[in-house]
Amino acid sequence: MGQERNVNLFTALQYKGQGPMLTYILHRIAGVGLFIFFTTYILALAGVSAVNALYENWLFQIIVLFCVFFHAINGLRITILDLWPQWQPYQHRAVRIEWAVFWPLYVFSVVVVIWNAFGG
Repeated sequence: MGQERNVNLFTALQYKGQGPMLTYILHRIAGVGLFIFFTTYILALAGVSAVNALYENWLFQIIVLFCVFFHAINGLRITILDLWPQWQPYQHRAVRIEWAVFWPLYVFSVVVVIWNAFGG
């Protein structure tokens, strides 16, 4: 029989698992952000004009970019470690590689969004 676990956000933040546990939390938060984005996208397709103003907001675009990039890169890391379980001991190193890939992509995208938002 499986092990019972009582994990919520408060206990997860107290856990000292560092990188892998924090990416677990951020992966879930980014997933919720993507769900909200897709919901607003469906509303925009349905003709709700108020949603278009939200899409044009540069802050909304930056948040969506974070959710998309982080969720995709972290999901790729999880997939790789699931396909090759012998790499599990290198979990912390994989998290550092993930952040090394994430930050340049995200910063470049944020610069482009801000450049376009303020008349670049």
